[in-house]
Amino acid sequence: MTDDYDAVVYDLDGTLVRLVVDWATVEREVADRLREVGVDPDEHDTWEMLDAAEAAGIGDAVHELIAAHERDGAARAERLPCADEVGGLDVPAAVCSLNCEAACRTALDRHGLLGSVVVVAGRDTVPARKPDPRALTWVLGELGVPPERALFVGDSDSDAVTAERAGVAFRWA
Repeated sequence: MTDDYDAVVYDLDGTLVRLVVDWATVEREVADRLREVGVDPDEHDTWEMLDAAEAAGIGDAVHELIAAHERDGAARAERLPCADEVGGLDVPAAVCSLNCEAACRTALDRHGLLGSVVVVAGRDTVPARKPDPRALTWVLGELGVPPERALFVGDSDSDAVTAERAGVAFRWA
């Protein structure tokens, strides 16, 4: 796999691990916060609700609300089969995730993967969230690897779009 690449970047949740997060509860709590400031949450999915919260001036509070659930879920994260390849790579491995960086680090550490990952970027590491390619290109910049020499491994359409926008090869987890 790595003969064609100088680095492999992984999504976290759903790719390397599965965070134990009740996303319905998270969405309900975020929706309640949005209603408190007069924003209709029914017009948005989870990540769009974070955008709406930022636009309404409560982005930091909503980010922390989501991050608290993620950190808790990361402490109980379940390892997925794709995690088995991380330690055996002959090129640098990194993580680029929509989860907060602290949750990423906690989940990676829980499963003995943190020492095998050179760079970790969560949604709060770079001021851009997938599918915006800036987080992925930031990771590659930290690794010193051009996009055409990297592989991004993920489990969602958002991951695939991120890779395409960054000019990075993509593989489904």
